[in-house]
Amino acid sequence: MSATLTRQAGTGSRGTSRGAPPPAGRRRPRGRPRPAKALSFLTFGAPGLLLYLAFVLLPIAMTVRTGFTDRNPANPPTTWVGLDNYVRLLQDTDFTGALRNTLTVTAILTVLANVLGLAVALLLDRRGRLYNLLRSVFFTPVVLSSVVVAVLWQAILADDGLLNSVLRGLGVARPPGWLSDPDLALYTVAFIITWQMLGFCVVVYLAGLAAVPAELLEAAEIDGAGRLTRFRHITWPMLAPALTINTVMLLITGFKAYDQVQVLTNGGPGEGTTSTIAFQVVRTTFTDNRVGYGSAMATLMLVVVAVVSVLALRLLRRREAAL
Repeated sequence: MSATLTRQAGTGSRGTSRGAPPPAGRRRPRGRPRPAKALSFLTFGAPGLLLYLAFVLLPIAMTVRTGFTDRNPANPPTTWVGLDNYVRLLQDTDFTGALRNTLTVTAILTVLANVLGLAVALLLDRRGRLYNLLRSVFFTPVVLSSVVVAVLWQAILADDGLLNSVLRGLGVARPPGWLSDPDLALYTVAFIITWQMLGFCVVVYLAGLAAVPAELLEAAEIDGAGRLTRFRHITWPMLAPALTINTVMLLITGFKAYDQVQVLTNGGPGEGTTSTIAFQVVRTTFTDNRVGYGSAMATLMLVVVAVVSVLALRLLRRREAAL
């Protein structure tokens, strides 16, 4: 009798140990162990991280550090000057003028490219070979080099270029100096950059239009809503993500405009009429050999671009959430 009770007690204890959950704080491992995940991450992620560190983060850190010195390869040695370069920047009329020109170009580019890009996208939001061909035509300038685009427009807009030759043939005695007139040159540069980025905005807006549910538009049309009403209350709110992408990309493009200025006007006509921050950084660093001062200028440009981009992104994301 005692032996039977002993066997039953032993069997019950084994059954309880099999069916009971593991003690608190001790979870059964799921999937691969952590060392294997870490090894997998290092295997696939380390090359990209090393390249990013070597070619992005490290140069930025070196530029920021150089901005606190008076480094000039033609006039060694290099000394630490602290914030002197940044104090001089705020008093430098060349830099403030370049900042004003950059803001002007960026504002024109952001507004005009968004408006024209949306208008063209609405016109091309149809099916057919012709519309597919037109989409390719509008996107072609985006894949071209900025230098190539600038050279083409320089041949068109020069004082003796194609456009002025046509205007003279039409009886215009004094055609505008698109690139030689100080009052027009900056706006001409902004127009050329807008023309090149137009295709990008068109493609993004076309993708946004393709995501608009046709059922909503058909239901609104059945309820008697006109085209303008449907666009205002259905299409435009659903294009908020496309507007965010385009705006941020255009802001960055405007702030880093350099190639077009270098090829079209070389910062002129006159002194700094079309000079942008990027153009001023390159000229100060590589032409004048003031590497420390140019590095401070580049650092300040990086901060301005980052702040403006983050603020714009937050405002537009908040607008997306509200819509």
